[in-house]
Amino acid sequence: MEFGIFILMQQRGYHQSSAEVLDCAVEQTVLADQAGFDNAWYAEHHFSNYGLGASPLMMVAHMAGLTKRIRLGTGVCILPMYSPARLLSEIGFADTLSKGRLDLGVGSGYQKFEFDRFGVDIAEAPAIFHEFLDILRLGLTERAFSYAGKHLRMPLTSISMRTLQTPMPPIWITSANAQTQARAIREGHNLFVTALLNGPQRLQEIRDQLAGVAAGEGRSIDDCRFAMLRCAYASDNAAEIDSYLDSARYSRRISEALKYRRAQSDDGFLVREEPSPNDLSFEQMRANLPVGSVNQVVDKMLAEISILKPKHIAIQTQIGDFDHRTMMRQIELWGSRIIPDIQKALGVAAPRAAA
Repeated sequence: MEFGIFILMQQRGYHQSSAEVLDCAVEQTVLADQAGFDNAWYAEHHFSNYGLGASPLMMVAHMAGLTKRIRLGTGVCILPMYSPARLLSEIGFADTLSKGRLDLGVGSGYQKFEFDRFGVDIAEAPAIFHEFLDILRLGLTERAFSYAGKHLRMPLTSISMRTLQTPMPPIWITSANAQTQARAIREGHNLFVTALLNGPQRLQEIRDQLAGVAAGEGRSIDDCRFAMLRCAYASDNAAEIDSYLDSARYSRRISEALKYRRAQSDDGFLVREEPSPNDLSFEQMRANLPVGSVNQVVDKMLAEISILKPKHIAIQTQIGDFDHRTMMRQIELWGSRIIPDIQKALGVAAPRAAA
């Protein structure tokens, strides 16, 4: 079982500057490396305060020089917004700078206003995404390649900066679409799933879908590698947990507003936070999520692992405007107590923190 941190780099209001948000992401990654986490993941978003990480690969390249052992992942690169030739070159560059520590997460995107500003029709995003997957495989494994698809075309091309990982860095695909999940399993890629703020019932539904998709490909889902993105927080201080849950609910509200085209903004950047018809109360979130005392979080995580059986869990750390120093202590707590206790219960050796 591997553990990572997942960083959205959110700016809940102008009481946070963009530079402060970036500094917090850097500090949390450095500490996660020291605390023994396996991965750090960086989201990609544009043109709003929902996420300031416009280039996950730039973040990977930057953090490569500030960390020693933690793997650095894009969570995720929105493929239809990229030029294939440039992305392939930057993948090779980031993997080389990180000494082969890149995990390449990719997705098709869902926020229409982002696509509008990149000049891409969001209705065509799924088809572009699948053609892009073809190009990634060719460009990362072949010395020279060409491609002619409906949406993407490349003449005979060689990528000069090759990845250190061969034949290519691990690819992680985020999608709830069964056909896309089937392709990931068929081609040996990894999957990233999330139950959002829902509880064990949703985890079971995800498990059943993945098992069915894998069976359709003649595989067992237990032989496939997939990760779960999760909000989780350990504390004996109820107010501290409520603050984390408030940031988690804020993040979900803004994501839904952007996804369902109901986002409102007074200045074209800060998305106005408004209650959602899908809002959960703090009591519901406490029941659904691994939050509570250390022992409660460990027990809840073990119960969730027994249902979903992921190979990797990414904990959301930088969400909303949750206090950075408090989150730093939380990362240390996961490294020193929670992850070792979970690993021990699972019968595996706990990761060693960096010296």
